[in-house]
Amino acid sequence: MFVRFGMFYELQLPRPWAVDSEQRLVDEAIEQCVLGDEIGLDYAWSVEHHFLEEYSHCSASEVFLSAIAAKTENINVGFGIRQIISNYNHPARTAEAVGMLDLISHGRVQLGFGEGATRLELAGFGIKAKRKRAMAMEAAREVADMMVMEPYPGYECEDWSLPCRNILPKPIQKPHPPMWMACTNRDTIRVAAENGLGALAFSFVNPEEAMTWSQIYYDTIKSDACVPLGHCVNANLAMVTAFSIHPDRQEAVDRGLSGNKFFQYAIGALVAEDFVPGRSSLWERFAKREEARLRGEKVTDVAYGGKPIEKPKTNQNRAPGIGTPKDFLEHMQKLADAGIDQVIFNQQGGRNKHEHICESLELFSSEVFDHFAEGRDEREARKAEELAPFIEAALARRDTRRPMEDDEIPVVVASRPQK
Repeated sequence: MFVRFGMFYELQLPRPWAVDSEQRLVDEAIEQCVLGDEIGLDYAWSVEHHFLEEYSHCSASEVFLSAIAAKTENINVGFGIRQIISNYNHPARTAEAVGMLDLISHGRVQLGFGEGATRLELAGFGIKAKRKRAMAMEAAREVADMMVMEPYPGYECEDWSLPCRNILPKPIQKPHPPMWMACTNRDTIRVAAENGLGALAFSFVNPEEAMTWSQIYYDTIKSDACVPLGHCVNANLAMVTAFSIHPDRQEAVDRGLSGNKFFQYAIGALVAEDFVPGRSSLWERFAKREEARLRGEKVTDVAYGGKPIEKPKTNQNRAPGIGTPKDFLEHMQKLADAGIDQVIFNQQGGRNKHEHICESLELFSSEVFDHFAEGRDEREARKAEELAPFIEAALARRDTRRPMEDDEIPVVVASRPQK
């Protein structure tokens, strides 16, 4: 049974914008994370995206997460994800940012990484789509070594290079903070497990499919195919869910459904449709599509490969995760039974209101949280004991770079004035 809960931020901001729209967006998100910490949520995840107007205004997640870390005491602050390819962030800068944030948070950092999916980002930074997976995995492996080795012996590849240097500061968590990989399907779930990484599943799937993903993930973790990318194994599967709860089901739908739909629509549109920088119209197009759907017209959903979507059969049409506290508890229980370790609330989407998000969090705290928090330490201890021999065997398969001897460390020669 999963025992952890998180919250997730793209920092979405549909047009039209006021002068202070971004300021209010950031202030309110930080306030929500402070509330999440107070009620006992375990993770606050933040993306890193670039140029994705309306969909994500969070391009400097290390800054956003630092503000959260400074205002909270217990909640883990997670890169969900850090764009780890060198064109976005040189690996040394990622290792430095993670180390510093781990110090600021007193050891609460989680490093999720990804590779980007939209042409706006990939082409903007000159990344070839066919190479992005290999570039991301290579960079992530080196970041892990940078956080551990003293000094880091250096590396040179097609995309970046670094001579021997000691990367500072080192993180508090040893050997390094838990590492996660963004996942969207069964293939990437398997890749995460093969590399001993936690799986951040940013897809909305039903409990049956979640169970399949969990089985794939843990079967792979326990197999000889698991060769850790980092210096430890983070055997955890997290999955995102819609989130809007209220004692009245229809009120929960009215407050949260359109934001969740916009979240899914917008990323599909950014991948599949043309885009004019500085002149985005995502919310406007989304709203027109919803109006047409409600009139009974046939419209397609770019987020699901152009498949037609139908008019709701009742006025209470809703997504799993949106409804009464009882509805939400039942949804959580199904994901728990499917073997999910962490559920992440997709609460800040579209035009969802700050006060409604906070009310949902308070209701979750008072009517749902205790049902899953009770006995979680014992369950996690049993899980760790069960996986321990498999993790030990996986780490033994890792080709770990040996530390450098003193006489192997190259001297960085000072520049001297010529005579």
